[in-house]
Amino acid sequence: MVRLDEVRRELEEVCKKAGRENEVSLMAVSKLHTYEDILECYSKGQRLFGENHVQEIQTKFPSKESRPEGMYLCLIGHLQSNKVKKVLPLVDRIDSVDSLKLLLLIEKELEKMGEKRSILFELNSSDEEQKSGFKSEAELFEAVDQLANCPHVTLEGIMTVGPLGSDVEKNRKAFIYTREVFRKVQKVVPTATILSMGMSGDYVEAIEEGSTLVRIGTAIFGERNYNV
Repeated sequence: MVRLDEVRRELEEVCKKAGRENEVSLMAVSKLHTYEDILECYSKGQRLFGENHVQEIQTKFPSKESRPEGMYLCLIGHLQSNKVKKVLPLVDRIDSVDSLKLLLLIEKELEKMGEKRSILFELNSSDEEQKSGFKSEAELFEAVDQLANCPHVTLEGIMTVGPLGSDVEKNRKAFIYTREVFRKVQKVVPTATILSMGMSGDYVEAIEEGSTLVRIGTAIFGERNYNV
Protein backbone atom coordinates (compact mmCIF):
# COMPACT_ATOMS: atom_id res chain seq x y z
CA MET A 1 0.00 0.00 0.00
CA VAL A 2 1.49 3.35 -1.02
CA ARG A 3 1.74 6.19 1.49
CA LEU A 4 1.09 8.99 -0.97
CA ASP A 5 -1.59 10.74 1.11
CA GLU A 6 0.61 10.70 4.22
CA VAL A 7 3.62 12.03 2.31
CA ARG A 8 1.50 14.81 0.81
CA ARG A 9 0.35 15.86 4.28
CA GLU A 10 3.91 15.80 5.62
CA LEU A 11 5.12 17.79 2.62
CA GLU A 12 2.38 20.34 3.13
CA GLU A 13 3.40 20.81 6.76
CA VAL A 14 7.08 21.24 5.89
CA CYS A 15 6.24 23.77 3.18
CA LYS A 16 3.97 25.68 5.54
CA LYS A 17 6.70 25.93 8.20
CA ALA A 18 9.20 27.07 5.57
CA GLY A 19 6.82 29.67 4.14
CA ARG A 20 6.80 27.76 0.84
CA GLU A 21 3.12 26.83 0.50
CA ASN A 22 2.08 25.79 -3.02
CA GLU A 23 5.65 26.26 -4.29
CA VAL A 24 6.94 22.66 -4.24
CA SER A 25 5.98 19.82 -6.59
CA LEU A 26 6.16 16.12 -5.69
CA MET A 27 7.73 13.50 -7.93
CA ALA A 28 6.97 9.89 -7.05
CA VAL A 29 10.10 7.81 -7.67
CA SER A 30 9.01 4.31 -8.58
CA LYS A 31 12.43 2.66 -8.97
CA LEU A 32 12.16 -1.12 -8.31
CA HIS A 33 8.47 -0.83 -7.46
CA THR A 34 5.70 -2.50 -9.37
CA TYR A 35 3.49 -1.13 -12.09
CA GLU A 36 0.54 -1.84 -9.77
CA ASP A 37 2.05 0.46 -7.13
CA ILE A 38 2.46 3.15 -9.77
CA LEU A 39 -1.19 2.78 -10.81
CA GLU A 40 -2.26 3.08 -7.16
CA CYS A 41 -0.38 6.38 -6.92
CA TYR A 42 -1.90 7.49 -10.21
CA SER A 43 -5.40 6.67 -8.92
CA LYS A 44 -4.75 9.06 -6.02
CA GLY A 45 -4.01 11.90 -8.42
CA GLN A 46 -0.22 11.64 -8.76
CA ARG A 47 0.94 12.46 -12.27
CA LEU A 48 4.68 13.18 -12.03
CA PHE A 49 6.88 10.08 -11.82
CA GLY A 50 10.61 9.42 -11.91
CA GLU A 51 12.55 6.30 -12.83
CA ASN A 52 16.27 5.66 -12.43
CA HIS A 53 17.04 3.03 -15.05
CA VAL A 54 16.40 2.89 -18.77
CA GLN A 55 15.80 -0.86 -18.73
CA GLU A 56 13.14 -0.51 -16.05
CA ILE A 57 11.41 2.23 -18.04
CA GLN A 58 11.41 -0.03 -21.09
CA THR A 59 9.77 -2.82 -19.06
CA LYS A 60 7.13 -0.72 -17.30
CA PHE A 61 6.42 1.82 -20.04
CA PRO A 62 7.34 0.25 -23.42
CA SER A 63 5.74 3.19 -25.23
CA LYS A 64 4.24 6.55 -24.35
CA GLU A 65 0.88 5.14 -25.40
CA SER A 66 1.18 2.44 -22.73
CA ARG A 67 1.10 5.02 -19.95
CA PRO A 68 -2.08 6.21 -18.20
CA GLU A 69 -3.38 9.50 -19.57
CA GLY A 70 -1.64 12.56 -18.20
CA MET A 71 1.31 10.72 -16.63
CA TYR A 72 4.55 12.71 -16.94
CA LEU A 73 7.64 10.50 -16.81
CA CYS A 74 11.22 11.58 -16.13
CA LEU A 75 14.52 9.73 -16.17
CA ILE A 76 16.36 10.78 -13.01
CA GLY A 77 19.24 8.28 -13.00
CA HIS A 78 22.56 8.39 -14.82
CA LEU A 79 22.12 8.07 -18.58
CA GLN A 80 24.77 6.19 -20.54
CA SER A 81 25.48 7.42 -24.05
CA ASN A 82 24.50 4.11 -25.64
CA LYS A 83 21.02 4.30 -24.12
CA VAL A 84 20.04 7.79 -25.25
CA LYS A 85 18.35 6.54 -28.41
CA LYS A 86 16.40 3.94 -26.39
CA VAL A 87 15.03 6.24 -23.72
CA LEU A 88 14.14 9.43 -25.59
CA PRO A 89 10.94 8.02 -27.16
CA LEU A 90 9.73 6.83 -23.73
CA VAL A 91 10.16 9.85 -21.44
CA ASP A 92 8.98 13.44 -21.23
CA ARG A 93 12.10 14.81 -19.59
CA ILE A 94 15.64 13.77 -18.71
CA ASP A 95 16.58 15.20 -15.32
CA SER A 96 20.12 13.82 -15.21
CA VAL A 97 22.04 15.48 -18.05
CA ASP A 98 25.51 15.58 -16.54
CA SER A 99 27.92 16.49 -19.32
CA LEU A 100 28.27 18.57 -22.45
CA LYS A 101 28.86 15.37 -24.41
CA LEU A 102 25.52 13.95 -23.26
CA LEU A 103 23.69 17.19 -24.05
CA LEU A 104 25.01 17.21 -27.61
CA LEU A 105 24.17 13.54 -28.11
CA ILE A 106 20.59 14.12 -26.92
CA GLU A 107 20.27 17.06 -29.32
CA LYS A 108 21.60 14.93 -32.19
CA GLU A 109 19.09 12.13 -31.54
CA LEU A 110 16.17 14.54 -31.10
CA GLU A 111 17.03 16.19 -34.41
CA LYS A 112 16.83 12.77 -36.08
CA MET A 113 13.48 12.13 -34.39
CA GLY A 114 12.15 15.57 -35.29
CA GLU A 115 11.08 16.08 -31.69
CA LYS A 116 11.89 18.25 -28.68
CA ARG A 117 12.49 17.35 -25.04
CA SER A 118 12.96 19.14 -21.75
CA ILE A 119 15.99 18.43 -19.59
CA LEU A 120 17.51 19.33 -16.26
CA PHE A 121 21.24 19.66 -15.73
CA GLU A 122 22.50 17.53 -12.84
CA LEU A 123 25.05 19.17 -10.55
CA ASN A 124 27.39 17.17 -8.30
CA SER A 125 26.92 19.52 -5.37
CA SER A 126 28.83 17.49 -2.78
CA ASP A 127 31.99 16.71 -4.77
CA GLU A 128 31.57 12.96 -4.33
CA GLU A 129 33.43 10.86 -6.89
CA GLN A 130 30.84 8.08 -6.97
CA LYS A 131 28.12 10.49 -8.03
CA SER A 132 27.28 11.68 -11.49
CA GLY A 133 26.63 15.32 -12.32
CA PHE A 134 28.63 18.28 -13.54
CA LYS A 135 31.71 18.44 -11.32
CA SER A 136 31.83 22.22 -11.22
CA GLU A 137 29.85 25.35 -11.95
CA ALA A 138 32.29 26.11 -14.79
CA GLU A 139 31.61 22.77 -16.51
CA LEU A 140 27.87 23.26 -16.17
CA PHE A 141 28.06 26.73 -17.74
CA GLU A 142 30.02 25.35 -20.68
CA ALA A 143 26.91 23.29 -21.39
CA VAL A 144 24.63 26.29 -20.77
CA ASP A 145 26.60 28.18 -23.41
CA GLN A 146 25.95 25.38 -25.92
CA LEU A 147 22.18 25.47 -25.49
CA ALA A 148 21.99 28.02 -28.30
CA ASN A 149 23.18 25.22 -30.61
CA CYS A 150 20.57 22.77 -29.28
CA PRO A 151 17.18 23.89 -30.64
CA HIS A 152 15.53 20.56 -29.80
CA VAL A 153 16.38 20.80 -26.10
CA THR A 154 14.76 23.01 -23.46
CA LEU A 155 16.60 23.46 -20.18
CA GLU A 156 13.99 23.60 -17.42
CA GLY A 157 16.32 23.73 -14.43
CA ILE A 158 18.87 22.06 -12.19
CA MET A 159 18.86 18.78 -10.24
CA THR A 160 21.13 17.52 -7.49
CA VAL A 161 21.40 14.52 -5.20
CA GLY A 162 22.25 15.37 -1.60
CA PRO A 163 25.38 14.05 0.12
CA LEU A 164 25.58 10.43 1.18
CA GLY A 165 24.62 9.91 4.82
CA SER A 166 22.24 11.96 6.92
CA ASP A 167 24.31 14.96 7.99
CA VAL A 168 21.84 17.84 7.99
CA GLU A 169 24.47 20.56 7.70
CA LYS A 170 26.23 18.82 4.78
CA ASN A 171 22.86 18.51 3.07
CA ARG A 172 22.14 22.16 3.62
CA LYS A 173 25.54 23.24 2.31
CA ALA A 174 25.05 21.23 -0.90
CA PHE A 175 21.54 22.58 -1.40
CA ILE A 176 22.61 26.19 -0.85
CA TYR A 177 25.38 25.78 -3.42
CA THR A 178 22.95 24.27 -5.94
CA ARG A 179 20.45 27.07 -5.35
CA GLU A 180 23.16 29.67 -6.03
CA VAL A 181 24.15 27.97 -9.30
CA PHE A 182 20.47 27.67 -10.25
CA ARG A 183 19.92 31.40 -9.77
CA LYS A 184 22.89 32.18 -12.01
CA VAL A 185 21.47 29.86 -14.67
CA GLN A 186 18.08 31.56 -14.41
CA LYS A 187 19.67 34.89 -15.35
CA VAL A 188 20.62 33.54 -18.78
CA VAL A 189 18.04 30.77 -19.36
CA PRO A 190 14.45 32.04 -18.91
CA THR A 191 12.98 28.53 -19.16
CA ALA A 192 14.91 27.35 -16.07
CA THR A 193 12.26 27.31 -13.35
CA ILE A 194 12.81 23.92 -11.67
CA LEU A 195 15.20 23.35 -8.77
CA SER A 196 15.01 19.61 -8.07
CA MET A 197 16.52 18.89 -4.66
CA GLY A 198 15.54 16.56 -1.85
CA MET A 199 14.58 12.93 -1.43
CA SER A 200 12.92 10.90 1.34
CA GLY A 201 15.75 11.49 3.82
CA ASP A 202 16.62 15.13 3.17
CA TYR A 203 13.65 16.89 1.58
CA VAL A 204 13.06 19.08 4.65
CA GLU A 205 16.41 20.85 4.28
CA ALA A 206 15.96 20.96 0.50
CA ILE A 207 12.63 22.77 0.78
CA GLU A 208 14.03 25.17 3.36
CA GLU A 209 16.82 26.02 0.90
CA GLY A 210 14.57 26.64 -2.09
CA SER A 211 13.77 23.36 -3.80
CA THR A 212 10.77 23.53 -6.13
CA LEU A 213 10.62 19.77 -6.76
CA VAL A 214 11.27 16.89 -4.36
CA ARG A 215 11.82 13.29 -5.49
CA ILE A 216 10.25 10.87 -3.03
CA GLY A 217 10.46 7.10 -3.38
CA THR A 218 10.88 5.11 -0.18
CA ALA A 219 8.54 7.29 1.90
CA ILE A 220 5.76 6.67 -0.64
CA PHE A 221 6.36 3.11 -1.82
CA GLY A 222 8.32 1.55 1.06
CA GLU A 223 11.75 -0.06 1.00
CA ARG A 224 13.04 -1.26 -2.35
CA ASN A 225 13.76 -4.92 -3.02
CA TYR A 226 17.20 -4.92 -4.63
CA ASN A 227 17.14 -8.70 -5.07
CA VAL A 228 14.50 -8.72 -7.80
